[in-house]
Amino acid sequence: MNAALLLIVGVVILATGYVTYGKWLAQQWGVEDKRITPAHDLEDGNDYVPAKAPVLMGHHFSSIAGAGPINGPIQAAVFGWVPVMLWVLIGGIFFGAVHDFGALFASVRNKGQSIGEVIAASIGTRAKKLFIIFSYLTLILVVAAFASIVANTFKATYDEAGVLDMAKSAANARTAMISILFIIIAIIFGVMVYRRNASLIVSTVIGVAAIIACMTIGYNWHPLYLDGNVWMVIVGIYIAIASVTPVWILLQPRDYLSSFLLYGMMIIAVIGILGAHPSLEIPAFTGFVDTAEYGVGSSLGSMFPALFVTIACGAISGFHSLVGSGTTAKQLDRERDARPIAYGGMLIECALALISLCAVGYVWKEYVPGGITTPTAVFATGISRMCATIPFLAGAENVIYSMLILAVSAFCLTSLDTATRLARYMFQEFWLEPGQTYKDTTGFKKTLTNPYVATIITVVLGIALGMTGYAKIWALFGAANQLLAALGLLAVAAWLGKMGKNNKMFLFPMAFMLVVTIVSLVQTIISNVTNAVDIWNWIRAGLGTLLVILAIVLAIEGVKTITSQSKK
Repeated sequence: MNAALLLIVGVVILATGYVTYGKWLAQQWGVEDKRITPAHDLEDGNDYVPAKAPVLMGHHFSSIAGAGPINGPIQAAVFGWVPVMLWVLIGGIFFGAVHDFGALFASVRNKGQSIGEVIAASIGTRAKKLFIIFSYLTLILVVAAFASIVANTFKATYDEAGVLDMAKSAANARTAMISILFIIIAIIFGVMVYRRNASLIVSTVIGVAAIIACMTIGYNWHPLYLDGNVWMVIVGIYIAIASVTPVWILLQPRDYLSSFLLYGMMIIAVIGILGAHPSLEIPAFTGFVDTAEYGVGSSLGSMFPALFVTIACGAISGFHSLVGSGTTAKQLDRERDARPIAYGGMLIECALALISLCAVGYVWKEYVPGGITTPTAVFATGISRMCATIPFLAGAENVIYSMLILAVSAFCLTSLDTATRLARYMFQEFWLEPGQTYKDTTGFKKTLTNPYVATIITVVLGIALGMTGYAKIWALFGAANQLLAALGLLAVAAWLGKMGKNNKMFLFPMAFMLVVTIVSLVQTIISNVTNAVDIWNWIRAGLGTLLVILAIVLAIEGVKTITSQSKK
């Protein structure tokens, strides 16, 4: 299969889906541009702050992207390029984008509150409590994992004698320095745009130039060589501050400027794929079971459910509903912005998943035997090598490789502080009654719902787990994330039904993702019980069992609600 043809066909299909299906959804749900959004109605200068569509798109896209649309398709490529491409396109248009758009829209119509509050309003308070507990624990795991990933891309390397290895540490020190300079630029950008009323276009041009400048400075001057645990503490302090500061001073501008790194990364990738237009080495289909012949590391097992759990952010991801209903909904300027930001943002992520598929296909013969195994390295290697075949980019392979790695690292940091703020929201909402804010509470609830207390609890739990052993339970994250997607679809379907709106487009995706999740979790439980060698096998089996029970309980309550609505 020609890589350029695969990408062009895929992008055309995604664009067609946005123009047709996305527009139809907006009409079915009654998106009204004249309605006042929570960002204006509840504007507080901290969490509820209206953002121009390009700025909010930058925040939303940077937060949902991360490494997900790169890792998933590359790992699932062991089943062949056809299954991956089909699921990215079908899943993206009819599952993921519907999920993201619906979650954002439902939240906007519910005062910008999370999916948990949407569940409370449409299904019941008990369902809300269960959903928030599950979501919060999932977000703690995300904070732990992403904090560890960021710290590992910053940390210095020491030899066996404990002596700093400057040569091996230089790349990480560059990434750390560039990231710090980037945060400073974002704060200046936020002050200029939101407090000095500077032109967004002019500020953007200057901001992008400043990004290039800080990359140059950081590449040549990087004095910080710190241990991984020290970086974990520093990252913890940063995300604690980022979680409570007004969104206009850090979250909005940093994510907006970060998006240009991702756009730039995607543009470079498209140039490489179209310019090289290679025939991919990856087979069209390798079989319904991942065998040793097409496996890197541990086998994924059978294509169902592995394909649909492994390709998360590239087709549908529950984390997106938390972003859309957690931070994005509180900053949406106009309802009409919801479709390009949520539905369109998901489809752009699908395009990135197709780019990742092209990258692994180009280095397939090195990936399969284990020559290059880390998905981020596979992505950067494949794209940089394709670019190097183009005459005017010859000799730029190493520079492009470094830029791609930096971009992925930047998005992990973006997703990290967004996840921290979302977890803080979830922790607060657990203790609140419908319609309450933390200012309305008394007693111990007043303490627990205080933004600073909720943030400290969240950060301490996340960083502690990241430093002690999140990897032991990370294997459950894929299924947990897809269960979150199924529950997000269920919540929006129930809410739309209560509002008298068409919710039929949610029913099959919801049922499908529930089946996928439950089958995957049951397989995990059986595998850990039958192959138990230590306590962690039993812990994973126990957590998997709890997730299955949660899925069944919430599904029963949700289906009862939707069924009763259809009888009215």
